Amino acid sequence: QVQLVESGGGLVQAGGSLRLSCAASGRTFSSYAMGWFRQAPGKEREFVATISWSGGSTYYADSVKGRFTISRDYGKNTVYLQMNSLKPEDTAVYYCAAKRASSSTMIATVSYDYDYWGQGTQVTVSS
Repeated sequence: QVQLVESGGGLVQAGGSLRLSCAASGRTFSSYAMGWFRQAPGKEREFVATISWSGGSTYYADSVKGRFTISRDYGKNTVYLQMNSLKPEDTAVYYCAAKRASSSTMIATVSYDYDYWGQGTQVTVSS
């Protein structure tokens, strides 16, 4: 089992920045690829970013590319999502997810590929 706890959400003005954190506990953190997803009211959950077990592979949704950065700290068992130049359309509940990885470079962009999920953290961007 892996437990994931997100933090760092809040209210920010358009153009501002936030850094989300996802603290993992339980099984070996380094054996998992990690991802961030988001869900806005009335919309389906959508992929935001993913990072491989090794940290060497990352992938972003087109809507956040160049503005968001995913990273991981093995010593702290934590994954981060640095969000810059925030837009009102970034408003959503953001979820962290973990996927058992069969290789150090594996990443995943589909929600049903992930094995564990956090409870989510709200991000609201005002115009």
